Amino acid sequence: MPDDVKRNRKQPSKQARSEGDARRDRWKKHRIERRAEFVEAALRALDKHGPEFGMEDVATEAGVTKPVLYRHFTDKADLYVALGQHGTKILFNRLMPALNEELAPLPRIRSVIDAFFTTIEEYPNLYRLLARPAHTVERAPDSDIVGEDKEVIATAVTALLGDYMRTFGLDSGAAEPWAYGVVGLVQNTGEWWLERRSMGKDSVVEYTTQIIWAAIDGILRQQGVIIDPNRPLEVNKVIQFTRQSQHQDEAAE
Repeated sequence: MPDDVKRNRKQPSKQARSEGDARRDRWKKHRIERRAEFVEAALRALDKHGPEFGMEDVATEAGVTKPVLYRHFTDKADLYVALGQHGTKILFNRLMPALNEELAPLPRIRSVIDAFFTTIEEYPNLYRLLARPAHTVERAPDSDIVGEDKEVIATAVTALLGDYMRTFGLDSGAAEPWAYGVVGLVQNTGEWWLERRSMGKDSVVEYTTQIIWAAIDGILRQQGVIIDPNRPLEVNKVIQFTRQSQHQDEAAE
C-alpha cells in the first residue's frame, strides 16, 4: 500500500478535525450553561432550605434527578465552590466599580459600604454559607472563598488608601494593615447585621461609613492634614498645600 494512503488513513482530514473541535466546543458550552442553571437552582434551594440544603433539594429545583446533577458536580463540595464563584462574581461586579469611582472620600466610602450591604441583604443565605464553614459539612478542605475574596478586596483598599496617603505626602506603609482592618470591620459588621437586623440597611451603612471615615480623619489629623470629606481629593490637596504655604509665610514673618 502506498505511503500516502497509509498517512491518509492514520490522520483525519482538516475538515474532520474542524468538525470534531466544533462538537467539543458545543459540548463544553452546553456543560457550562447547564452548570450555571444548576447553580441558579442551588441558590433557590438555599433560599428555601438555608445553608443545610441537600443535593436532592437542588435537583428538585432544577427539575432533574440527582444522577443528572452528579454528572456536572462531583459532590456537594464541588457545588459549594461553584456557588462561591458565583457569589464572588456578584459581589465584585458591585464592589469594584464603587471602589473605583472618582468621588469625594466620604461618598466613595459610603458607595462601597452600600454595595456590600446591598449584596448580602439580597443574598443572605449565600453569604452565610460562604462566611461560616461550619454550615457546610461537605465543604472542600482547600476552598476558602471568603478568605480569597478578602485578599482581593483588601489589596484594592490598600491601593486606595496608599494613594490617599501619598497624595498628602504621608508614609503609605500603613495602608495594608489598615486595609485589612477595614475589610474585617465591614465583614464582621455585616455578619452581625444579618443575624440581628436591629436597624435598617441605610442606617448600618451610614454608621459603618462614619466609623471608617473617623479612623481615616483621625490619622490624617495626627499628621497635620485636615480635609473636607465631601470634596474631591484634588481640591483637598490644593487646600492643604495652600494652608501649608500660609503657615510657612506666617512663620517667616
